Amino acid sequence: MRSRPAPAALAVLAALTALATSACAPQEADGTASGPSGPSATGPSTASCAPAALATKAEGKLTVGTDTPAYAPWFQDDDPANGKGYESAVAYAVAKHLGFAEKDVVWQKVAFNNAFAPGEKTFDFDINQVSINEDRRKAVDLSSGYYDVRQAVIALKDSPAAKATDLAGLKGARLGAQVGTTSLDVINEQIKPDRPAAVFQKNDLAKSALKNGQVDAIVVDLPTAFYITGAEVPEAKVVGQFETTGGTGNGTGNGNGSGKEQFGLVLDKGSALTSCVSRAVDALRADGTLAAIEKRWLSEAAGAPVLK
Repeated sequence: MRSRPAPAALAVLAALTALATSACAPQEADGTASGPSGPSATGPSTASCAPAALATKAEGKLTVGTDTPAYAPWFQDDDPANGKGYESAVAYAVAKHLGFAEKDVVWQKVAFNNAFAPGEKTFDFDINQVSINEDRRKAVDLSSGYYDVRQAVIALKDSPAAKATDLAGLKGARLGAQVGTTSLDVINEQIKPDRPAAVFQKNDLAKSALKNGQVDAIVVDLPTAFYITGAEVPEAKVVGQFETTGGTGNGTGNGNGSGKEQFGLVLDKGSALTSCVSRAVDALRADGTLAAIEKRWLSEAAGAPVLK
């Protein structure tokens, strides 16, 4: 039972179909791959953040971690090194601001939960839709936010959950989300369903469960929701998005009182790179680079009602 994607989903698909396929893939800890950057950014803002002064994992290289598979619209063709997709472009823009050439960016496969687990990291920073919150800051450093995000719920069109217009309409649904994510926190803390949420190791597993009818709905970030319903599970729809909330303890806020959920780059706890990486992100936000990357790679969030 396939349906025509919603207009918002079609906007995502139109951007995605213009992309060329690349053969590169992220490497294991000792491998390298590189690719083109996103919109241009300025160089290092201070001498202490020049490449020669940065204590990176490999001399003269910037090692960037992310999960595999690397999903659109954050990456394209499961290839973080090609510079395509929002997070790939952001990573290369940060690298350029720090003074690293494209060829000096090394990609490394890092499982989502491992990125912010306690312990020394093998990457300089990780980029993988990791929400900023105080619990994670106990184990790792997190940069300034590079993306302001809301969570969204998608449901099979023939499911009662698809007709929900508020949080109460989802309480009786079979809900699911990826383990360790803000998406799961939203289910537990905002929807507070009648039954425990199904927890999945990967979003791929959550999508399969939705498609097979094992759950009525799943919660993901909004751009991913539009992509899933437009390209991967067209028999599902975006039911709505959740209000941005404050708070610091469990992933529903960024931990600095701004009231926004934001994604941040993950670094070693106490990393000497943290201030330089945050300065780079702040500069890219201030000069419009992040906005330009978002405009190119992510769809407008219009068309998804707010669930209250």
